[in-house]
Order: sequence, then C-alpha cells, then structure tokens
Amino acid sequence: MLEPGGPEVWGSADWRAQAVAWLDERLAAVGIERTGEVEQPHLRPWATALKVPTSRGIVWLKAAGPGTAFEVALYELLHRVVPERVLTPIAVDASRGWIALPDGGPLLGDVARENLPEALVAVVPEYGQLQRDLAPHVDALLAVGVTDMRPAIMPTRFDEACSVVRALVDRSGSAAERHTVSRISECRDTFVSWCEQLASAPASPTLDHNDLHPWNILAPHLESDRARFYDWGDSVVAHPFGGMRITLTSLGDHLRTNASDPRITRVRDAYLEAFSDLAPRADLATAFELSCRINKVIRTLTWARAVNATGTPDEFTRAPLHTLSSLFDPPD
Repeated sequence: MLEPGGPEVWGSADWRAQAVAWLDERLAAVGIERTGEVEQPHLRPWATALKVPTSRGIVWLKAAGPGTAFEVALYELLHRVVPERVLTPIAVDASRGWIALPDGGPLLGDVARENLPEALVAVVPEYGQLQRDLAPHVDALLAVGVTDMRPAIMPTRFDEACSVVRALVDRSGSAAERHTVSRISECRDTFVSWCEQLASAPASPTLDHNDLHPWNILAPHLESDRARFYDWGDSVVAHPFGGMRITLTSLGDHLRTNASDPRITRVRDAYLEAFSDLAPRADLATAFELSCRINKVIRTLTWARAVNATGTPDEFTRAPLHTLSSLFDPPD
C-alpha cells in the first residue's frame, strides 16, 4: 500500500530526512554522490519534488500521491519500450511512490519561447510516433495503473464527470452552475454517439500524456536530436489525438490567438502526419476534432482528482466545472 503523502507530510523535516537518506543510498549504489543541500522547489497537493546536486549533475526525486503514483511504474515501462523518448530512472520505490530522475536539461517552452510554433512542428510528430510505438502495449499500461479512457468506457466516465462536478457545485456553486451541470448531463446520448464514432475512427488507443504543453517537453540536446517527454502523472489510455487539445490550447494562449490561426493548425497537421498512413487527412482531422471534444471529459476528471487531493475543494472547483461546461461549445 502506498505511504501517506500530501503537503503536510512532504513538507515535514522528518519526511525530507527519510527521502534524502533513501536517495543517498540509491545514488551511492550507482556511483553517484550528493554534493550539496537539497531543495524542495515543488510542493503540490498531488506531488512534490526535491532538487539534489550530485557528482553527475542535478537529480530530482519526485514523490507522488495515490492519484498519480502509477507514474513510477509507468516510467519503468516507458524506459523499456521507448527509452530514447523519456528520462532513464535512477531509482524507484513503488511502495512509497518515489522516483529519482536525472535532470533533463532545458525545456522546449523556455528554449523556443520566441519560435514556439516551429519548435512544436518539429516535435509533435515524434510524440505521435511514441504513441504508435506504445499502442501494442495497452494491456501493460493498464496493468501498471494508467486510467482507462478508451472510447468504449467514456460514457461511464461522462457519468462520473457529471457526478463529481455536481458534487463540487452543490458544495460551493451557484444555482446557474447547478443548472449548467444538469443541462450537460441531459446530453448524454450525444456524447455516447461521439464515443461510438471515435471507437471506429483511425488510430488505436494508446498512452495519452494528457498534459503535453511545451514546458513538459525536454528540448533536443547535444547528445541527441530527439525531444523527450516527462511529467506523466496525468496520462491515460485513450484515443491518441485528444490530448493534443492541451498542446494547441497552450500554444494559443502563448500566442494570444485562437484555433483558426495557421500557426496552430500547422502544429495539428504536423502531429497528424505521424498517422498519415492510416487514413486520408480529412478523416484524421474529423477524428482529431472528435477526440479533442471527448478529452474534455478526461480533463474534467483529471482536475477533479486534483480537487480531491487538495483537501480544500474551493481552490480548484472552477477548473472541473469550466472544462465540463465547454463540452458542447464549438471546437476550440
């Protein structure tokens, strides 16, 4: 069983002492020595990270809560199947939800801030290929605890999302917000039809990062011209295209533009190129829009998990509601 976590535990001197002792022992086992004081730059309700200087550069120790602890075993699977696309774990402790990773270098969002569309055009086909490489391993992904969000189960996930958001709104929302949730739940038949269409669309279910923005992509470095992807704690097994909604939305926010901007559609088209052998471009584009719509239910549940992790629901209540409320909006 996973050890208790959360800010109160992870922020304590006792927990830090245990974590640093574990890391020192694991680093020594592979010939690495800690060379300075440990920092804790990230402390969130669902995870924390320690930054550790060592004889081989910075090492990060990430501790995950129950909702994202699967990431530890997932990294081991990713390292076996797509080692060139992810960081190589230095040490793991699944019972604690701990993983030690080397520093991955600069982030794409920082390195290419002034030229982000072009940088993403180069990177997203690599992510699409990663997804295709992982498609034969869906059973293994589910076995390590990645949540099943394949089209066939999404009607059930829709019910879960409506129920969770309704509970949050009942706790601290307005009458208008409660009406919004009721209106969405009444459109279940439409959502089910989307799921049925997506189930027969091009591309097989696979791993979806589900939070792939430019600051979760490690920039290509001198030793390799390949980008790498990290922070897999929100990932799910789903139709591959839907998670690109986060990528494009993030880019749109950065550029202060909308989805019709050619700089945005060019990134979408570059991503779909990784699947171009499966169907004509028009069919891929249709599946892309459908998958991105359905992803809003996935993201609603991801946000709801964050709400549950905080212990103070008001902090994130509006995120699940906002995401679910946009489900039937025009494509974004």
